[in-house]
Amino acid sequence: MTDTAALERARALLAEHPVIDGHNDLPWALRENVGYDLDRCDISQDQSARLHTDLARLRAGGVGGQFWSVYVKAEYQGDKAVSATIEQIDCVRALAERYPEHLRLANTADELVAARADGRIASLMGAEGGHSIACSLATLRALYELGVRYLTLTHNDNVPWADSATDEPAANGLTRFGVEVVREMNRLGMLVDLSHVAPDTMRDALRATRSPVIFSHSSSRAVCDHPRNIPDDVLAALPANGGVAMATFVPKFVLPAAIEWSKQAEAVLAERGLHPLDTTPEALDALRAYEDANPRPAATTATVADHLDHMREVAGIDHIGIGGDYDGVAFTPQGLDDVASYPNLIAELLTRGWSEADLAKLTWHNAVRVLRDAEAVARDLQRTERPSIATIEQLDGVERIR
Repeated sequence: MTDTAALERARALLAEHPVIDGHNDLPWALRENVGYDLDRCDISQDQSARLHTDLARLRAGGVGGQFWSVYVKAEYQGDKAVSATIEQIDCVRALAERYPEHLRLANTADELVAARADGRIASLMGAEGGHSIACSLATLRALYELGVRYLTLTHNDNVPWADSATDEPAANGLTRFGVEVVREMNRLGMLVDLSHVAPDTMRDALRATRSPVIFSHSSSRAVCDHPRNIPDDVLAALPANGGVAMATFVPKFVLPAAIEWSKQAEAVLAERGLHPLDTTPEALDALRAYEDANPRPAATTATVADHLDHMREVAGIDHIGIGGDYDGVAFTPQGLDDVASYPNLIAELLTRGWSEADLAKLTWHNAVRVLRDAEAVARDLQRTERPSIATIEQLDGVERIR
């Protein structure tokens, strides 16, 4: 198959089975760059000079559903984290209201499918980091009522009840309260997202959960030994759980040679008082200047396909998906430059012999199924369980941050 033929087939496949992407940080980029002023950053217009995402490129990329991350910095704690998360939710709602011909809020698998049938991009939300609930199960329930359909248990730092992959172990997985968070998420129908968490947290969550889990944006640790990726034993546990691991495109998570380069670049940012996750023009300019002087190892579409090949082999085709992390990173792989690029990845997988039936599972069916399964579990649990009123003080003897 020629590259051109593969790309044509990829676009045709995505027209029938569009991408449901697990993680896009556009709301945070809008907060950082324009203070949520959508008049100053109209995504109905070309935003390629400053963002990975706009409506035309979502359409060109064959995106049919997007989990928008309502991320807030881990430095935000207690009530500040909660209010900032609500502001992020408000941004997603504002986008859907402003662009109803393109975006439609979806809270269930049925609503996701209906939005797609009506030619809209289904817009779901995921909260990235357990600090967003401030150790409060009532706050967790409130976020669910506002439309949040997954919670990433940690971000880059530990929370009092769960260990992060990129922090020093403290809980050695989940505490008793952490288990209660997982079980209450199951009762609600909120997906447990294990991206960012430590391997012991992954394993504890898999033991505690009654519902399928997801990894909204993580790749294979066997292919690239970064702590943000998923060990093979955890991938191998997904079939029994029913979960889905959504491969990410972040170069330092998919290309071993990019890990050390990224550490050095982040050290340069820190010297200037800039955070590695900043997407402000100042931070991006500093990174580009560093890149000009120190060319970075380049991940490619094939690099990401290598991860998907391995993840399919270990977890099986029914348990993988895609979570690009666009607008949450400064750099992207060559060929996966922005949200218009998904056809390039599908074309690469076609040339590797992936069937169209398998690709349809990767892009669409697995994500719909995991959401539907979580809803079914929640319906059963709600017949026998009341909302948990447990506190971290009761279960762990730790005072909640307010």
